[in-house]
Amino acid sequence: MAEKRIEKEQQFEAQDAFEERVIEIARVAKVVKGGRRFRFRVTVVVGDKKGTIGLGIGKANAVPDAMRKASERARKDLHSVYIAGTTIPHESVGKTAGAKVLIKPASAGTGVIAAGGVRAVLELAGVRDILTKSMGSANVLNVVMATFDALGGLRSPAVEAARRGKRADELTPFWERRKQHA
Repeated sequence: MAEKRIEKEQQFEAQDAFEERVIEIARVAKVVKGGRRFRFRVTVVVGDKKGTIGLGIGKANAVPDAMRKASERARKDLHSVYIAGTTIPHESVGKTAGAKVLIKPASAGTGVIAAGGVRAVLELAGVRDILTKSMGSANVLNVVMATFDALGGLRSPAVEAARRGKRADELTPFWERRKQHA
């Protein structure tokens, strides 16, 4: 009995490391014979600001229930992101439905140049210097999913160099090369 309690406390502490942000709360409707049935859809992003992020969507008749479901799903669906210092190692483009998100590395001190859901995802991933551009659909859910797609395409310079048949120092970002030569 005591073992279960200790195990649950450890799970709670592990989950406590994640910060949570509600991206969108939407009222959705299902048309039925007698009219419309309304529910709430909540989109939540969780992250530890060290390269691990998750996205969850929850639906329920009440907002708090939908938020709880979304949070649980986000913590179950975690992805790791490769981060080079305070930025990303290279450009990447993510597409989902009609939304397209371009993310580009930026030098130290630039900050997160992004809006809405893209900013929340990048901050929770731990990226502090980045440039972004969102094109196409402005649907919040599709933009967030496109951001996850773009972050999923990031590779370390060594892995990318091996894939392309080049040396790792050829693909190292210019701001990292400056540090190596100094």
